[in-house]
Amino acid sequence: MTAIYTGSGVFISWRSLGTDVSGMTFNVYRNGTKLNSSALTVTNYSDSSGTSSSSYTVKPVINGVEQTADAAKATWSTVYKSIPIQQPAGGTTPDGVAYTYEANDGTPADLDGDGQYEIILKWQPTNAKDNSLSGYTGNTIIDAYKLDGTRMWRIDLGKNIRAGAHYTTMVAYDLDGDGKAEVMLKTADGSKDGKGTVIGDSSADYRNSSGYVLSGPEYLTVFNGQTGAAMATTNYLPGRGTVSSWGDNYGNRVDRFLGGVAYLDGKRPSAIFSRGYYTRAVVVAWDWRDGKLTQRWTYDTGSSTSTTTSAYHQGAHWLSTGDADGDGKDDIIFGAAAISSSGTLMYSTGLCHGDALHFGKFNPARSGMEVFMVHETPDCYGSNGVEMHDAATGKILWGKSGEGVDVGRGVCGDIDANYLGEECWGSRGGLVAANGTQISTSAPSPKNFMVWWDGDLMREILDGTVISKWNASSFSATTLVSATSAASNNGTKATPVLSADLFGDWREEVVWRSSDNKSLLIYSTTAPTTYKFTTLMHNPQYRVQVADQNAAYNQPPHPSFYLGTGMSTPAAVPVYTP
Repeated sequence: MTAIYTGSGVFISWRSLGTDVSGMTFNVYRNGTKLNSSALTVTNYSDSSGTSSSSYTVKPVINGVEQTADAAKATWSTVYKSIPIQQPAGGTTPDGVAYTYEANDGTPADLDGDGQYEIILKWQPTNAKDNSLSGYTGNTIIDAYKLDGTRMWRIDLGKNIRAGAHYTTMVAYDLDGDGKAEVMLKTADGSKDGKGTVIGDSSADYRNSSGYVLSGPEYLTVFNGQTGAAMATTNYLPGRGTVSSWGDNYGNRVDRFLGGVAYLDGKRPSAIFSRGYYTRAVVVAWDWRDGKLTQRWTYDTGSSTSTTTSAYHQGAHWLSTGDADGDGKDDIIFGAAAISSSGTLMYSTGLCHGDALHFGKFNPARSGMEVFMVHETPDCYGSNGVEMHDAATGKILWGKSGEGVDVGRGVCGDIDANYLGEECWGSRGGLVAANGTQISTSAPSPKNFMVWWDGDLMREILDGTVISKWNASSFSATTLVSATSAASNNGTKATPVLSADLFGDWREEVVWRSSDNKSLLIYSTTAPTTYKFTTLMHNPQYRVQVADQNAAYNQPPHPSFYLGTGMSTPAAVPVYTP
């Protein structure tokens, strides 16, 4: 539950769980006094008499009988929750360049089994590099924080893991079903776990004069989520082998890494890690079960240059997971190609690499799931620089011209109630309805992220530190939130630390870093809504896409059902609990 002082009362919201009994209703108490005259069927309440010092309790009602509740929750005195974080000390690279640290991507997981999310945070040095740029970087640091700011542990990946958007994905998830999440990371000689224990050779330094790390062992490590201690380490697969076999000889394409989580057997989660996407691509699935790290399967395009019979050159700067073909098991949407739950190629569209993709239920008028993607290479994408395809088969449903350029960004969300489904747009192609109808040859300027924020069913636009509402009639956006003391991440991608349904009702929270990197600022809506949904984190597809979110060019999560104007009641989905 959250209780947020708005300046004219308190807005209270709470979760409806996928494990709740049918027909559950709720009573709200302020300082021990019941506020509602009849049990509530929605999961939010506005208390006009509440103050910043009020505390609240929500009690579920089952078959007319009021149940017990957790301890009363204090009210947030502002519209955001501030979590203090501990900025690492900066340093100087071997070539004399000084750097400091900025809070970067984050991912949520319950690390200690107390039923509340912690935030696992990546600290990135200010000299972090894109793979295409030479130069030394500082170390990448991974912290775990409780929501009161308690730091649980710190992992230092060391000098042999280069810092940048494409080098480190944090997989944080309860992979073995013990009720506490583990953390999996690519490591190297000199990486130091949360207990201070060094992995491999502490004195090894494999950086070359250009700052790249193109030799030395590479590892995959499972860390205890509660303590940060390394529990198992194995060789990272695939190894780099010959650097030039990945498309260049200086270290750009060989070190393009992605990661995520997928329920490959339909019931238990596996970790996904990959290497490469411009040319050769290798995707590996791992299980952490009963204290053992085992390889489930490997998909390898090999060196074949065929773009239609393999995932060669089909990867994006992000991967997405979920059940693409309706068999109850998760697949991997690896850009313009899809890898099945069993580790085989489902299809390749042959449209090649792109920077952004979205996977969800975008068009409720047709069966199945969809993938929206923008593409980079004109002589490969042809007339489909911006396109939507069937997630199960790769069949192109509609496409728009990329005008012969790299279509760098693209996003989907229901922003126009005049058209059924989610509207999609990129840096080319205009604004397009889910069925391919061209709404306009121009499009909203922001195209990085989306968030469910206000009280209706449409999704709002999240870009930088601003949340805005699209007005279809005036073809313009109205600012709802401007987080003036916050900062966004990853340059022009302008992404938050994290955006997900972390608490409160089904609307999403946005986590930004403060501009001084001293705290995380969690913003949560105070807009009432008449709609009630199971928390989005209990939709398995949404949850794993949140876990995937921190990889490379972050993308917003999408549930397995259409959430927007004209939607049907979502079908119940199984929730597998530890």
